[in-house]
Parts: sequence; C-alpha cells; structure tokens
Amino acid sequence: MSTTVYIVLAAVLALVVGIVVGRLLAGKARQDHEADAKARAQQILQDAELQATRTRDERIQQSKDKFRNLKQEFEQESRRQKQALEQELTDRRAAVVEQEQSIKQLTLTTQKQLEQIQRKEKDLEATRERIETQAQQQREKLEAQEEKRRTVLENQLAKLEQREQEVEQELEERTQDLTAKQQQVLQQLEAISGLTAAEAREQLVESLKNEAQIQASSYIKDVVAQAKLTATKDAKKVVLETIQRTAAEHAIENCVSVFNIESDDVKGKIIGREGRNIRALEAATGVEIIVDDTPEAIIISGFDPVRREVARLSLHLLVKDGRIHPARIEEIVAKTRKNIDEEIVEIGEKTIIDLGIHGLHPELIKMVGRMRFRSSYGQNLLQHSREVANLCATMAAELGLNVKHAKRAGLLHDIGKVSTEEPELPHAILGMEMAKKYKEHPDVVNAIGAHHDEIEMTAMISPLVQACDAISGSRPGARREMMESYIKRLKQLEETANGFKGVNQCFAIQAGRELRVMVDAENVTDERAAELSYEISQKIEKEMQYPGQIKITVIREMRAVAYAK
Repeated sequence: MSTTVYIVLAAVLALVVGIVVGRLLAGKARQDHEADAKARAQQILQDAELQATRTRDERIQQSKDKFRNLKQEFEQESRRQKQALEQELTDRRAAVVEQEQSIKQLTLTTQKQLEQIQRKEKDLEATRERIETQAQQQREKLEAQEEKRRTVLENQLAKLEQREQEVEQELEERTQDLTAKQQQVLQQLEAISGLTAAEAREQLVESLKNEAQIQASSYIKDVVAQAKLTATKDAKKVVLETIQRTAAEHAIENCVSVFNIESDDVKGKIIGREGRNIRALEAATGVEIIVDDTPEAIIISGFDPVRREVARLSLHLLVKDGRIHPARIEEIVAKTRKNIDEEIVEIGEKTIIDLGIHGLHPELIKMVGRMRFRSSYGQNLLQHSREVANLCATMAAELGLNVKHAKRAGLLHDIGKVSTEEPELPHAILGMEMAKKYKEHPDVVNAIGAHHDEIEMTAMISPLVQACDAISGSRPGARREMMESYIKRLKQLEETANGFKGVNQCFAIQAGRELRVMVDAENVTDERAAELSYEISQKIEKEMQYPGQIKITVIREMRAVAYAK
C-alpha cells in the first residue's frame, strides 16, 4: 500500500517536474524565437525604409521631370494663346477700321443724298412759288376781265332798258294808229277776200304754228349740238385739269438690281470656296447673282421683284455680319422673307394713310402692300394704283360725285393682279369678287369689275376709274409691253416645271436662258432626275415659243439633319 502510494507520489512529482521543466524549456525557446523575429523584423524595416527612400527619391525625380514637362507645355500653350489673341486683336482692329471706313463712306453718301434732297426741296419750293405766282396773276387777270365785262354788260343793259322804253312808247303810239288803220284794212280785206276776221285769224294762226314748229325743230337741233360740244369741251377741261393737278412719278421696274459693296474684297467672301456661297444664295432666293468686273457692285438678276428684294436684303445682312456660309445664308434668307412679309403690311398701311382711306379690311391692306413688288407692263402696280386713286378723287370732286368711293375704287381696281390663288379669271372680275368678299361698297365693287368692260357699268364712278386707269397707263414712258410679255414667259417656264411630280421649287434665271429645278430627294432618284430634265425640255419645246435655247438643270440634294441636346 505504501509502495503504491510512493509510486503514485513519485509519478505525480515526476509529472510536475516534467511540466515545470517543459514550461521552462518552452519559455526559453519562445524567447529565442521572439529575438530572432525581432531581428528579422528590424532587418525588414531597414530594408523597407531603404526601399521607401529609394522610391521616394525616384518619385520626387519623376515629379520634377513631370513638372518641368508641364511647365514647358504651359509656356508653349501660353505663347500660342498669346499669339492667337494678338492675331484676333489685329483682326478685330482691322474689322473696326473697316467698319469705321464703311461708316464714313455711308455718312458721306447720306450727306450727299441729304444735300440732293435739300436741293430738290428748294427746286420744288421755287417751282411751287412760281406756279402760285402765275396762278395769282392769272386769277387777277381773269377778275379784271370779268369786272370789265360786267361793267360793259351793265352799260349795255341800261341802254337796252332805255331803248326798250322808247320802243314801247313808240309801239304804243303806232299801235293806236295801226288799230284805226287795221279796222279799215280789215273791212277792206273782208270785202276783197270774202272771209271774216275770225276765219282769217284761224288761217294765220295755223300757218304761224307750222312755221313755229319748223323753227323750233331747227332750234332744238342747234341747242343739242351746242350742248354736246360744250359737254365734250367741259369733260376735256375736267380731265386736263385733273392730270395737271396730279403730280405722279413714272416708275419703271426692270429685272436687275444693283447691290453696292464697300470694296471688291467682299466679292471673294460672297462667292465662297469653289462658288458654294453664291450657289447656296441663288438656290435659296431663286435669282441670279452676277459677280463680274464691275467695281464695288454686284448684279442681282430676276424677274420677280420680291425675290430680288429678298436677295438684296440678305446680301446686305450677310456682308454686315461677315459670316457667309451656306447654313448662314439659308438662315438669313428665311429671316429676310419674314421681314418682307411684315414690310408688305407696313407699306399697305402707309399707303392707305397717305391716301386718307379708312376702314379697309386687313387682307386688302396686305394686297395693297404686295402691289409694291408687282408690275403691270413694266409700271409699278402700287404707284399706278395710287395715281389712279388720286385722279379718280380729283375728277369726282370736279363732278360732284362721292370722292371717298372713287378713291377706294381707284386704289383697288387692280387688286386682282396680286392674288395668291391665281385662278383662270380676269383680274378685274377677281378683284371685284375679293372686294365683294370683304364688304366693300357696291359702287366700288362695280367700278373694280367694270374698268375693263367685263361687266356692265352701273355706278357713276365706274367710267371715272376706267378713264383714270387709261390716263395713268398711257402716260409717256409709263408702260412697256415687252417687259410684261417677258415676265409672262418666265412665269410660264416655272409653271411648266412645277407641273411635274416630285418638283419642289424651280427658278428661271439668266433672262430665261436657264431653268433650275429643285426636286425632292426622297421621291426622285438620280436616274429619275436625268429623265425629268429631258421631259421638261421636251414639254417646253412643244408648248412654248422662245428665242435661243434654254438650259434645264435638275438639282437633287440629300440632307441629313440631327440635333444635339
């Protein structure tokens, strides 16, 4: 028992001793390991610090190199921007100098025009004073003659009254003598003729009645002839006085406008690279732009005055802006067309204000404005209508007719020529229908429709409008028949091409020697475009008469448009 206990105790003691020794050995081993780890960690830290130092030096060097490169690039960019700014400043200074020269030239031109206007005003004032002086002298002369005639007539009337009294007295004395003699004669005549006095009186009355009828008929014929002569003379007098009192300019519209430029350097910008700018302008406006050797001038050719005005104003805006390229040209042309529409309304309103016409319908006002850009046989339609209105008003005042109605009818008599519908009706009938549509007075409507005898004249002012229209159109140099036929031929050219399917627009240019046809690129192929030019040429050959030859150019243009938002 005790041996077992000892063995156990020994085993326990050995175990405890083993544990203690093991722990001691383990602690020593751990300390050795930690010392080795610390040494390795220290070595690693030293290596890391050395590597970090090397890396830091490399990064610093790289940063310095990059900074040096950036500095060089910045200096180069600064020099380039500085040169660009200096160039831009030079260009702007040149532009400012050019604008100053343009302003100076415009100022000089304006001053010259102002001086011309002042001279014309002085001449007109002198002419007016001379006419008034002559009229006053003529009036005084007529008054003196009238007073002299009145005095002579009064003297003659006094003498006639005195003579009448003497004749009456003598007649009374002779009547008494004749009465006694008459009784004797009657008795003798009754005895000789075998007739009583009553029967003889009846025969005498009958013979005197027949003689009086013959003399009355002759007198009536003389009076009617005299009245006709006097009426014709008075009518001529009214017409001549009306023409003399109506001062009107004879404005002749042609097919060419001149656009003045400050210098020939602008011509290159207008033409553009390989002529693209001038082609875009011609395509957008439908006119022909002629840039030749004419100094400081560009010729705008086209039979439509509205197109020429759009082209002229567009060129003015483009030259003033300085940015001339196809996209800008299309933008300016669209803007100018809108301004022209507004200007048409302003012209119509100014015209009716100048003429003193009130209550005209807005659509009729627009049509009056459109007359400014139309011509009739080479005569400006608005000037012609204004002149007819003034003539009608003057004649109506002389004849005691309604002046307001006559003036309205004179202004609107050719309103059918500016209709946008262009039906197959005479312009007088079309104008009458339009006036009736917008509630004009029946006399005005009849005068418009009857001024070319399309309908019967029922109003008193209708023959006035017809006569005044003839007076205005027959003035020397007022109209040119060849101009109207030329414009009709160009319009017929465009209408012929517009009749083909797929045609968007067409413009007759170069005095009708070339027809440019713009087609829809989506519906017309290249092959069809070639066929279309041939078909149009064949139709023109069959249906029209024209001198020389006509070039038909079909243009098919595809555009792709997108918007960046």
